[in-house]
Amino acid sequence: MSSQRQRVLDLYKRLQYMGREYPGGPDKFRQKCYGAFKRQSTESDPGKIEKAIALGEYVEKEIVALYSLKKYRAMKKRYYDS
Repeated sequence: MSSQRQRVLDLYKRLQYMGREYPGGPDKFRQKCYGAFKRQSTESDPGKIEKAIALGEYVEKEIVALYSLKKYRAMKKRYYDS
């Protein structure tokens, strides 16, 4: 149980850190992230908690992909005339 709690807290911290450059603004991202974690805070079924952790890790990967795409587009704009 405590290892799941630690994983959830670690995921929450990573998402909060990654949200600092989110296109909609960091405050909006933090509020949405907080709301999503708050809704699941009363969950006690280990299977559902694992599914929620997996979903959170998927969202984290999507954010990384979004940032990579943003960086790629910025570099492409710098070096190529479009």
